[in-house]
Amino acid sequence: MSQPVSYPRVAALKTAPQFLARLADLGVALPFDEQVASGDGSPLGQPAEAGGLAPRNRFCILPMEGWDGTPDGRPSELTRRRWGSFGRSGAALIWGGEAFAVRHDGRANPNQLALGPHAEGDLVSLRTHLVEEHARATGRTDGLVVGLQLTHSGRYARPNPGGRWEPITAYAHPVLDRRFPAGTPIRTFTDAELDALVGDFVRAAIVARAAGFDFVDVKHCHGYLGHELLSAWDRPGPYGGAAGRTLFLRRIVEGIRRDAPGLAIGVRVSAFDAVPFRKDGRGVGTPEVDMASYHNAFGLLADPSAAPDLEPARAFLRELEGLDIRWVSVSAGSPYYNPHIQRPALFPPSDGYLPPEDPLVGCARQIAAVGALKRDFPNLRLVGTSYSYLQEWLPNVGQAAVRQGLTDFVGLGRMVLSYPGLPADVLAGKPLARGSICRTFSDCTSGPRNGLVSGCFPLDPFYKKHPDAARLKAIKEGTPV
Repeated sequence: MSQPVSYPRVAALKTAPQFLARLADLGVALPFDEQVASGDGSPLGQPAEAGGLAPRNRFCILPMEGWDGTPDGRPSELTRRRWGSFGRSGAALIWGGEAFAVRHDGRANPNQLALGPHAEGDLVSLRTHLVEEHARATGRTDGLVVGLQLTHSGRYARPNPGGRWEPITAYAHPVLDRRFPAGTPIRTFTDAELDALVGDFVRAAIVARAAGFDFVDVKHCHGYLGHELLSAWDRPGPYGGAAGRTLFLRRIVEGIRRDAPGLAIGVRVSAFDAVPFRKDGRGVGTPEVDMASYHNAFGLLADPSAAPDLEPARAFLRELEGLDIRWVSVSAGSPYYNPHIQRPALFPPSDGYLPPEDPLVGCARQIAAVGALKRDFPNLRLVGTSYSYLQEWLPNVGQAAVRQGLTDFVGLGRMVLSYPGLPADVLAGKPLARGSICRTFSDCTSGPRNGLVSGCFPLDPFYKKHPDAARLKAIKEGTPV
């Protein structure tokens, strides 16, 4: 893994003074507790309640896209294995397990779970397995809250075998439209099609409720359809403009409340965004367009050295409060056009770029943004993200963030692919298993981007032996098999 840009690895910052000194060198701050508590005295071990949901601790498993289902949208044994790992993690809030497409053309890959005739039975089986594994690992199931993320991938739909792009957009985008391969048909949802899609989300929520889920997440992050609609400033008609950009969400919420009563609703949102980035001659990410004049962001980070514009996010959270939605998972950016904003990492995926800033800067930016929103919306339960890159120092920063009221929950994504037991170990006061800590090698993204399953090939012994590990190695070496 060559790296022409040089940032110190977090693993090399072996003491708290070294870690804090690096933050000082970068001119950023992170909440930090030198001692991490365990048991009843741990801030991470406290329950949090809102809107009828009450997870018993402050760890949350974030939803990730699965690339190991069947072509007709059903789970495989690999899917079941991942959900079992989420249950064994000890985290009390499972935000979705993974992204679940509400219909076939909304799948982000040909092996994503999707609504179909077998969905209810499949989801019952997956959720039951997760709960059983949680009980086996922790000895209890009280205070375990499990949701399902509902999505349509919109611009980033690749639903059919072969994985070709089949985008359906919220509006014509002056930069992102030209990124598709030549000849790719790009069409925009009509108002009538969005009306119909609202019904698909509601039907998926009905199935989730019947399958025993505590809540559904109506996905509004990472460049997918819900997120793109939030920046549809110039779209004509009821689903665009200043007043209409949230109509899609409002109609979905209305339908769920009507047809799936008692099912709680959450929203995962990219609270700020940046311009699309591309790889420069050194392989480092660089802005593709002028930051100051970019018009297509929901909450623009116009200056990487300054705070992002959170006013659109604040307006959105006020609207969620008005809809009596109390649970919000806060992310940023998109893995497709500015991944260093969305998911700080030292090593890029195969189709990405080297980070133009020390990833610790990105972590601090996201944690500070969630803290600012939490101060303004104390009655919402916010899940923070960008913690995995902190590696050994994740518990110190996560505990301090919760203790200081900067977030309600510490969200974990790729970390639980390599180290699913991290929450349980932290809560029990056990030393971290250093050999399992995610080092952000991005193989869990590079694999799927090349049509392979998603897993931690470097650190998970199961995936080290999987046939796709050898395939990915060959692809990265330039000799595909």
